[in-house]
Amino acid sequence: MWHMEAHHRARWPRLHPMGSTQQTHQAPTTAELQTLWALLGDLGRAATHWRFEVAPNPCVGAAVVSRGQEVARGFHQRWGGPHAEAAALAAAAESAVPAEHWDTMVVTLEPCSSRGKTPPCVEAIRSTGIKRLVVGAVDPDVRHRGAGLKKLEEAGVEVIVLEGAAPLEDVCPHFLAWSGPDRLRRPHPWTIAKWAQTRSGHLMPPANSDNNRWISCGASRDEVLELRGGVDAVVTGVGTVLMDDPRFTVRPPGDTEMRPLRVVLDSYLRTPPEYALLRQTPGPGVGPVHILCQGGADVGRWRALEDAGAVVTGLPAGETDHVSLLDAQAWLWEQGARRVLLEAGPTLLSRYLDRDLVDQVRVYTGSAIGGEGVTMAAWMASANFAQRLDRECGADSVLEAFSG
Repeated sequence: MWHMEAHHRARWPRLHPMGSTQQTHQAPTTAELQTLWALLGDLGRAATHWRFEVAPNPCVGAAVVSRGQEVARGFHQRWGGPHAEAAALAAAAESAVPAEHWDTMVVTLEPCSSRGKTPPCVEAIRSTGIKRLVVGAVDPDVRHRGAGLKKLEEAGVEVIVLEGAAPLEDVCPHFLAWSGPDRLRRPHPWTIAKWAQTRSGHLMPPANSDNNRWISCGASRDEVLELRGGVDAVVTGVGTVLMDDPRFTVRPPGDTEMRPLRVVLDSYLRTPPEYALLRQTPGPGVGPVHILCQGGADVGRWRALEDAGAVVTGLPAGETDHVSLLDAQAWLWEQGARRVLLEAGPTLLSRYLDRDLVDQVRVYTGSAIGGEGVTMAAWMASANFAQRLDRECGADSVLEAFSG
């Protein structure tokens, strides 16, 4: 393995062997290194375009190279979707360059070596016959660090690490936080808080509004359906269930294999068994319903909800005599939920925000002025956002950001 170590005084880092001292590959030339360095930087910058769609996964870009020329590139574009290496190989397969001429894979982060939502990328790379792998960073997660590089080296692939060409601090700082020791000691899902507000920050439209159900426009609501298809669970509170009678499905259901859990935090089991959540049979785009309550909740209501198809789980109460959010987050993790969407009213939303349990926000601001109930204006003004993106969706303004 060749490792390129960055030095702040040098324009180009120096290259030195890693691992075995008996190298079987010739070191790349300075011109080759400069070309690879530039390509990694370009892939890293481009990969950040999908940072909000893939988090907590890293933003990764990859390219297949043949005789010094880029054949195709690919990116990790959505949570649960193909990794960058697989996307690049698929794109290369559609090119005019035959696979036997592919000699190098360039990727901004060490390829994964274990199966998660997708097969391990090291197997896909090894199966192509590619002879050289160039990476911009080694996996920072101590559970996987170096494993992918070792497997490829053992398979005879030359490995070059160009550390600093696509710094994780720039490309995906959220992944460094996700894979850091603090998070690993107390694992809990990556939580995205989504809400719609009026221009004055209210979460409910004005009483005299022509549309007293929706703040956001149709295009924004369609986006939310797509967002649900990219998470493992949708979490809400019983207040939202009672007010809106939502379904929290992914539509159209045939467009996704995702079946996010639909989870209601309902300390006292006030969810009506006849409501829409429980009138749908789990299937494509329609996940099972879980209701989290206090352990001493009413037995009759518990049985009625289970008879209606819900899975009811008792958890300890927190300091406000509601279900403990930390225990709810731990329960979600135990169910395999790694990316969670919080769609809740102001009470539960505030509880999550106050306890710093939100990693990412998506806020839709509609055209209405004024509104009813709680306003998020003060919180928005004081929030410390990272990698903020402001964009338009139909008639709405959208803010996306990581919590700072």
